Amino acid sequence: MTKIIEIESIQILDSRANPTLLVELLLEDGSKGSFQVPSGASTGIHEAHELRDKDKTCYGGKSVYKALQNIESIKGELIGKEFTQQEFDKKLIELDGTPNKEKLGANAILGLSIAFARASAAQYMLPLVEYLKRLAKGEDMTKPSEGSSEEVQIHPFANIINGGLHSGNDLNIQEFMVLPTFGTFEEKTRAIAEIYHTLKALIEKEYGKSQTAVGDEGGFAPEIAKARQALDLIMKAIQETGYEGRVKLAMDTAASDFYSSETKKYEVEAGLFLDYKELTAYYNDLVNSYPIISIEDPFAEDDFEAFAYFMKNAAKVENNPLTGNDTLLIVGDDLLVTNPKRIEMAKKAGACNALLLKINQIGTLTESIEAHLMAKKASWHTIVSHRSGETTDAFISDLALALGSSIKLGAPARGERAVKYNRLLQLYAKKCLQ
Repeated sequence: MTKIIEIESIQILDSRANPTLLVELLLEDGSKGSFQVPSGASTGIHEAHELRDKDKTCYGGKSVYKALQNIESIKGELIGKEFTQQEFDKKLIELDGTPNKEKLGANAILGLSIAFARASAAQYMLPLVEYLKRLAKGEDMTKPSEGSSEEVQIHPFANIINGGLHSGNDLNIQEFMVLPTFGTFEEKTRAIAEIYHTLKALIEKEYGKSQTAVGDEGGFAPEIAKARQALDLIMKAIQETGYEGRVKLAMDTAASDFYSSETKKYEVEAGLFLDYKELTAYYNDLVNSYPIISIEDPFAEDDFEAFAYFMKNAAKVENNPLTGNDTLLIVGDDLLVTNPKRIEMAKKAGACNALLLKINQIGTLTESIEAHLMAKKASWHTIVSHRSGETTDAFISDLALALGSSIKLGAPARGERAVKYNRLLQLYAKKCLQ
């Protein structure tokens, strides 16, 4: 270990033209690390607190100058001292002192945590993915690097039709994703890109050129209102590109956004209000009609009863590579918010069988890895995920490969999404010095 000698942070813009933080950290031996902090739109109420200034005269209240000031205020506790990753993250949590990181802001804490990780990897002369892998396994950072000998082929979830809070159309379900289940990551990326372009041509032909505008995550957002319309378009694109039978589908319903706590019903489509048992039947009908192998946030973020019911009554799927059997992947995002306490609650309730891991939901790298290890111990699947308000930082690509998880990274378009694909292509090609 060497000492931290400098920390700098500035306000930058994310992919939605909203302010976020860039944090840079320098160690005494000259090793450097940085991180650009992402932000979500469809956020769970239990997520760690993202600190915004709320001054409506500046960026509509979304500036992050308070978070920057908070980083300045704790420099004296960090500079000139030595830490391991676990010690550094623990120190940040102690300096904040609140259950959900509202004092310093989870965005400020995360920027520091990941910048420190990158600087530490450089200090130990380890590729970032190797540093993260050793963190997850509790291995010695000082032993000679053996390189990335394991060739884990992770599964990319590509959101190619956007709805919900990620678009301006009438689709209440938020994301419709393709999931190639064959070949190398390069072959998967090719399939996603070809399906994406074919889908664009189909939408232009059926709905007009103006309908090929994209949503927050690069997926198309045509004026459609029903799930089957979106799924039919995607299936046609898969068939026309010759990938039928080799590409599965996934959905992120983000059901909290169409749930009424008063009526206890879900408006999954405009005018269609269902209770959780009826909504389970609705999902099962889709699973039986399309090659869907994963559904994320099928119910509201605190509706453990509904999740547990779905786990017991979900339709069977054919050859699910994510579960290794005929079990539908039921993914907790807003339900879990990458929080070990929420994961424990879900395990006891039998509420899901997969974790969506978003590092900014919990605020430190150490806690994110702890969440993954808890999921792994429960025999759950992990999907490392981007956010809708992204940056051109590709850290999650290294993290997904290090954990051997799947990755959710949006459409293969828009620079902040493409950079994640490109980083993984680089890592798999072994063209990565750091």
